Order: sequence, then structure tokens, then C-alpha cells
Amino acid sequence: MTVSLAPLLISSYAVSPAHSTWDPDLEGELLPALCALPGVAGLEVPWMGRLHPHDPDWFLSHVPAGAEIAVTPLPWVMKRCGADARYGIASPDHDGRRAALADLRGVADDVRLLAADSDASVTVVALHTAPQGGGDSSRLATSLDEISQWDWAGAQLVVEHCDAATTDHPWQKGFLSLDDEISAVLSADSPIGLWLNWGRSVIETRDADAVTEQIAVAAASGLLVGLSFSGSAAVDGPYGPAWTDGHLPLAAADPAAGSLLDAAHVAAALAAAGGVERLGLKVSRRPGDTTAADVIRTIDDNLRALRAG
Repeated sequence: MTVSLAPLLISSYAVSPAHSTWDPDLEGELLPALCALPGVAGLEVPWMGRLHPHDPDWFLSHVPAGAEIAVTPLPWVMKRCGADARYGIASPDHDGRRAALADLRGVADDVRLLAADSDASVTVVALHTAPQGGGDSSRLATSLDEISQWDWAGAQLVVEHCDAATTDHPWQKGFLSLDDEISAVLSADSPIGLWLNWGRSVIETRDADAVTEQIAVAAASGLLVGLSFSGSAAVDGPYGPAWTDGHLPLAAADPAAGSLLDAAHVAAALAAAGGVERLGLKVSRRPGDTTAADVIRTIDDNLRALRAG
């Protein structure tokens, strides 16, 4: 049975070989080909201090016409967290919180630039509840109130839940808990949604069934607007060590990956999420993928597995 899905956003930076070794010809072929896949509405792209890690002007002129764009500053947030443990919009430290807000001002500037100077539309901007291991829900609410007043060129702001800090096992991101994020968004009384990533939730819970429960909690809050499908594994494998945010494929798309994201949990996640506005697919290219055609086959295999769920 084929499942009808909400419009999909493909994470281009997780899958693009051009982000590790800059190859404008390869990326120029890949981006429109990703957007041409059935059901794909657009791309998730990273903000790393600017719109593109290698050439923002190139990117502005090569964004596929008509594409929806989701902007995520998470790679930049993680870099900044590594340099300053106080950094983040949920920081109890004044200077750490102001530094994170200043960076988000830069994101807003680039979102407006992308909306004005490209043929795409920015529909989603992700926010992340750093610092690692020491965030504060009330400080997050204060930041959200401020951020929501800025000009985002019509984009929907979402708090993207990442694995929370826990004493049970090592964490990858170590941001606020889902309950704290929901509380902050509701108390901020701002038009901000919530976005979940299946892989990051399973890294947090270490239990695939518990991810379904977490999605249901998010949906019941009335804030859930998006869900990304990305895998993780309980064992080391070709995509990296166990319980890391390696953007593993769906299990059916590459059985060698050991991904916990199997058909049953895809179906359960979709059912728990209900009628979310957008879905995401955030998977790495297969080891050995070097061309745009290789990557498109990988994404197509994952899309088929997602629809079969």
C-alpha cells in the first residue's frame, strides 16, 4: 500500500557531496533534481554564518525556482556551542543568550535576502534550544517572544526538538526536553510551531516505540507542524557509531545501515503526528555515492520506503 504524504522537504546538505568538497557543477545538477522528485516541495538548507558554506551568491542564483526552503542554523549553533558553553537562546547567561540572538538576527537578514533575491520561498526557519546541558525554559520563552517580532519574510518559525540532556546516557545535542520546549512556546504566546526529527528523538529515548509516544505528546500540544524522518542505529555501522546523529536512511532503503527506522515505526510516527503541514527527509548519501545520479537514487529509495510505510 502506498501512503499519501504531506509535502516533503529534503535536507540537501546531509546528502550533498558538494558540501564537504565544493563542486558547484555537482550541486547545480543535484538541487533541481531533488526538487523534481515526486512529492518533494523543496529543500532544507543550512545556515553556517551565511546562506551557503562556500558561495552564497552562487546559491542565490541556483535555488530551484518555486522551491520551498527550510533554513536550519543547527550546524552553526553546534559550532558556537563548542566554542562557548554559555551560548544559546535558552541560556541563563545574559551574554550567551544575546550572542545567540545576534546570530539569529543574521539568519533573519539572510532569510529576507533569499526571499527577495531568489525564485524560491522560505517557508520554515528552525530554532534550537541551546546551550548544551544547561538550558532554561523561561529564558527560552523570553527569547521566542523577541525573535517572533522580527521580519522573517513570512516564514514559519519552529522549535526543532533535538535530543535532550540526560543522565541516562551520553547525549549528542543535549538541549532542552520536549516538555520544556512545549512549555516555553505556550508561555511565549508567539506564533511558533514545533518540529520533531525521528532520529534525534530515538537518540534521546533509545527506544523506537518511545519516539512514537513523544510524537503523540507533541501533536497533542497543538504545536506540531512538521516531522523529519532520519534514522539512527543501536550498533556501529557503515554510517558511523551507534546512537549518533548520522542521518541514517530508512531501514528498507539500506538494510546494511542497521537503522531503527523501519516500516512499522514510520507508519506509527505518521499516525501519531496526524495532519502535520510538512514532512522532512534527512538522510545521508550512501557510502560511495559521488555523483548527483547516485544521490538521487538514494533519496528515491528512501522516499519509496517512506511511502510504503
